[in-house]
Amino acid sequence: MKFTLIICTYMRPGPLLTLLESVQNQSVHPDEILVIDGSGNNETQQAIAKNTFKNLRYFLVPAEHRGLTRQRNFGISLTHPEHEFIAFLDDDTVLMPDYFEHLRNTFAQNPDITGVGGIAVNENRWELQQPGILYNPKKSYSFDGYVYKESQRNIVRNYLGLQSDLGPGMLPDFFHGRTCGFPLTGKIYDAHLLIGLSFAFRRIVFENISFSKYFEGYGLYEDADFCIRALQFGRNVINTKVQLNHFHNPSGRPNHYRYGKMVVRNGWYVWRVKNPNPSFRTRIKWNVITLLLALIRCSNILNTKETKAAFQESMGRFSGWLILIFNKPIHYDGKN
Repeated sequence: MKFTLIICTYMRPGPLLTLLESVQNQSVHPDEILVIDGSGNNETQQAIAKNTFKNLRYFLVPAEHRGLTRQRNFGISLTHPEHEFIAFLDDDTVLMPDYFEHLRNTFAQNPDITGVGGIAVNENRWELQQPGILYNPKKSYSFDGYVYKESQRNIVRNYLGLQSDLGPGMLPDFFHGRTCGFPLTGKIYDAHLLIGLSFAFRRIVFENISFSKYFEGYGLYEDADFCIRALQFGRNVINTKVQLNHFHNPSGRPNHYRYGKMVVRNGWYVWRVKNPNPSFRTRIKWNVITLLLALIRCSNILNTKETKAAFQESMGRFSGWLILIFNKPIHYDGKN
């Protein structure tokens, strides 16, 4: 199976080169690598020019094509029409040597699978369940022989009966699912959501849908929106053998107030993509959890060192929720 890798980047020449070196060391190499650069200078272009990377094509896009959503759609338009799937990676990731081998095998061996996501192993917090130990179900989550220590917000949701009864990666009707990822079992798991830092889809998906223009600019949750709409063409899965490291780079992200506002507003948008006609009970539950998460983020003013960031983000969340009362986003289909 021939395939294309698209890497959208912005002002990160160092991390990008590290990623490309890990791509060069793959047991299976992409037939085409497209680097779509939205930088405002030539540093990334110059860094790539000093190296030789197999099958790589570089594009420094003009201002009208900058932003993750625009750059992804721009890259898709340039892919070879006969390549069977397109993979995406964030520029601050580093791959395990067999990443593309397992990714390609997943598509080749499962014709009903149209979307595949990987696992960031350095961010994985699952532990093997120890025999004889009783785990508090309010403070931990057990799955397939592994256990995950819940975060503060999930512990509170567990005690209040506001937790999802679905497994990892699945979205309940009220949208707020589990945020624990999957343990490293070597298995393949069905999921509604794949994470944009590491996912791939068959060409049939891109022949019918694109990344939504709603998320142009800094597109928080644009990957969730795309994954949900991609489900109409087949299964989305996480293959826990498709592994990489993610070295979270804060550059290029919005201020904390704007981020908090987008968490709520863009979250509402994606919720309605998944559930366009929620029941009254579901609406209440979405709003209660949204406000609860804002309150928990606000409490971080007292219990973390990042006081300013916690305050700004929590205020952004509250303002985003209030604005929704009077001004809801317009959806892809023109409905709000």
